[in-house]
Amino acid sequence: MFRLSLFLIAILNTCLAQAASEADWCAAIGKRLHSVPASQCLKLALKSGGLSPQGHPLMLRDIPATPTKLAARGVAATRPARVLIVGGIHGDELTSAALVFRWLPWMSEPAAHPYHWHVIPVANPDGLLANPPQRMNANGVDLNRNFATPDWAKDAQAYWRSKTGSDPRRFPGKAARSEAETRWLEAEIESFRPDVIISLHAPYGLLDYDGPARQPRRFGQLSLNRLGVYPGSLGNYGGVHKNLPVVTIELPNANAMPSPREQRQIWQDMIEWLDKNIQGKNLS
Repeated sequence: MFRLSLFLIAILNTCLAQAASEADWCAAIGKRLHSVPASQCLKLALKSGGLSPQGHPLMLRDIPATPTKLAARGVAATRPARVLIVGGIHGDELTSAALVFRWLPWMSEPAAHPYHWHVIPVANPDGLLANPPQRMNANGVDLNRNFATPDWAKDAQAYWRSKTGSDPRRFPGKAARSEAETRWLEAEIESFRPDVIISLHAPYGLLDYDGPARQPRRFGQLSLNRLGVYPGSLGNYGGVHKNLPVVTIELPNANAMPSPREQRQIWQDMIEWLDKNIQGKNLS
């Protein structure tokens, strides 16, 4: 009985520590992203999947499809399509995280029910919560150049020196997967096995696309403008190396959110593209 009591106390302490960690994280997010109050962040029931180098939780939310809605959408014979959403991989692109927070409640709406959502609103909390916010993580690495693409060892640092002039904001790291955040993201991709990845960035005001499936032409006011891939980028890792559709949404401003109408239109156009090109397309 004594051992059982100690075990239950340990579990309770762990739960309390996790709750405190989530509350602290949401409080910090609320201070940085004024469109995401801490109280709203807490209601989203995000859970920690790991820690950043500075000890910030790497938060995510997994939202399974609603089975009763699948037959009505004509996908009863297939498993729900899995959609991975990643925001805030560059910490100074505040809107890329804020829009994901805005989308999370919309995933309870009927149009989103047929999909299994796996949502990472802030992939680089150290960069986002730095003062001032910075593109890189706490180790000075551009996480979107740190994925283990086949060309990394040969090209990543050479590209960084020759094409960016050794820009410290775009440093790919000393080795592929050198960063805890990158390893965590790769592990989430491996375990979740998404059918499509939606990655949010700013401030180029366009859509980029890598991988198979029919490319999107427009989400809201954002038109397709394929930029190519870079050594160690998520588009390269997912779209080329893993052969997964990767849609990159580049919002037009890193600090000012799109209008509410434009936020909703981007979401609706994305859902329509998923319905036509991802859901039920030979999923296994």
